[in-house]
Amino acid sequence: MEQVSKSVPVIIERLKTHYPVVNTQLDHTSPFELLIATILSAQCTDNQVNKATKVLFARYPDPKSLSGASLDDIKKIIFSTGFYNNKAKNIKACANKIQTEFNGKVPRDIRSLTRLPGVGRKTANVVRSVCFNIQAIVVDTHVLRVSRRLGLTHATDPVKVEFELMDVLPKFVWNDIGLQFIYLGRRICHARKPACDRCFLNDLCPFAAP
Repeated sequence: MEQVSKSVPVIIERLKTHYPVVNTQLDHTSPFELLIATILSAQCTDNQVNKATKVLFARYPDPKSLSGASLDDIKKIIFSTGFYNNKAKNIKACANKIQTEFNGKVPRDIRSLTRLPGVGRKTANVVRSVCFNIQAIVVDTHVLRVSRRLGLTHATDPVKVEFELMDVLPKFVWNDIGLQFIYLGRRICHARKPACDRCFLNDLCPFAAP
């Protein structure tokens, strides 16, 4: 891990150079909208989620209205996001819990967020980092893959990866680096055919080593 520690500042600097401004690609105007959109984003593209939430939030813009919506109507709206039966149940139950237990406001702390139906640490950290500016590392499939290939972690469980990354990365970069890894994973460090020849981190990456 000593070699990894030495490469961390360089990795951070290069990511900042190539991706100086990073933002979530999920459309939202409130913590509630981002929370619901992130739940829907499981196994679905951001673009498809944005199409569904545009309709969903126009009809049900807050926890009170969504918690009172019929499951059938929710399912019809979010059908294109996949796994719509479970997702519909989760977002309705999530909205209900926010309305009844948190006075209609999305909580900020990780413990309360992960008590909401359909919300794990990844979804909670998306909301905490984007909406509340709390430093948190979001571990999705891209972050897991990129961080493992770079040797920053050897874990496969997303929660373990999150905590190991928190140990090796300075706190002030947590919010940005998760999104930067996502950008890198989507554009260069693909799962099946990573473009190592044009990756700006290939000289630091054990996976890319000849």
